[in-house]
Amino acid sequence: MSRRVAVTGMGVVSPLGGTLDASFSGLHAGRTGIQRMPDWSAIGHLETRLGAPASAEFAELPRKVARTMGRVSQLATVATAEAIATAGLSEDELRSGMVGIAYGSTAGSSTAHEEWVQKLYASKSVLGLASTGYLKFMSHTAVANLALHFGIRGRVLSTCAACVSASQAIGAAYEAVRYGMADVMVAGGAEELHFSHAVVFDVMHATSSAYNDRPEEAPRPFDRARDGLVVGEGAGTLVLEDFDRAQRLGKKIYAEVLGYGTNCDSSHVTTPSSDGMRGAMERALADGRIDRSAIQYVNAHATATPIGDIAESKATFDLFADRVPVSSLKGHLGHTLGACGAIEAALSIRMAQAGWIAPTRNLTDVDPACAPLDYVRDGIRERSFDTFMSNKFAFGGINTSLIFRAM
Repeated sequence: MSRRVAVTGMGVVSPLGGTLDASFSGLHAGRTGIQRMPDWSAIGHLETRLGAPASAEFAELPRKVARTMGRVSQLATVATAEAIATAGLSEDELRSGMVGIAYGSTAGSSTAHEEWVQKLYASKSVLGLASTGYLKFMSHTAVANLALHFGIRGRVLSTCAACVSASQAIGAAYEAVRYGMADVMVAGGAEELHFSHAVVFDVMHATSSAYNDRPEEAPRPFDRARDGLVVGEGAGTLVLEDFDRAQRLGKKIYAEVLGYGTNCDSSHVTTPSSDGMRGAMERALADGRIDRSAIQYVNAHATATPIGDIAESKATFDLFADRVPVSSLKGHLGHTLGACGAIEAALSIRMAQAGWIAPTRNLTDVDPACAPLDYVRDGIRERSFDTFMSNKFAFGGINTSLIFRAM
């Protein structure tokens, strides 16, 4: 059995806004969520001072749920509540057993982890440690807390795979609905901002530091003057549903998921492979039985790292040459890590519905080492399109590609 898969709900909290509408408006206005992080100056030898905190307001949650939620789970809850509301899912449906959830993050709550470990190491004692502390920073904290909060009783899948966490969650959810293992799947990813995330990339010389006093000029995907990524936070959630079921119930369908591909480079844990990236895109096309000529826009991962942007541009050019418009949203959002696959997919669906493509912010001088793609820059490009590809890549050589058709 193979079923069509519809997107019936979307929710986003990002550095541009606390809802999908607010984030989309910020994107259209060309705003940036990048800020200088004054507190990070206390971290010795940390080169970057830039981050992209989310604009989020947390509703008061029942104590039974809130006591196990760190910020990453709270962000996930905000985005998921919006997605579930727009999909019109009732409590009875959520508890039916045929609604599942696939959700991921790079890690659990780093803030909760820091507090717990500091207390343990300072005292060398378990006295005073909260029994719920671990539940806030365990790797699958977001999906576990979401299932508990929303009463989801179907399959629960945790995708903890760095920058492809959300896109792998959407891919797994798509497959579950497509092959009849669930009627509805809630899918996405979340990340909270913490100085340790900046440290991880900083020690690899992969963060932006040349623009510490000019946060609006970083990051710079594909640009000759790029000097690394800016870490951010947020959450994105999509509700995927059996297409026929959604139509029968008269639901608004925002998009259809047409194909999904994922693979591994198996070559280097941090250096990306252009061949591996292209392979994931080819798998997505094959999965959806889609000719490459049908793709009308490519939403690039493009984090503004020197090596990554070059490899991705060449992989994209190998498949599409300069025929397809390409842009990255990282200049607006920063790199939201485990959330980026869902946030950027939702925003791309909205762009297709609105008939325009956001430019790659801060791309003023394309690096000649990057392939000669049709880079969208210098403002919004008015363009009617519906079928697009969203690509995300992660440490470990894990690659993902999703294809959507906006409705």
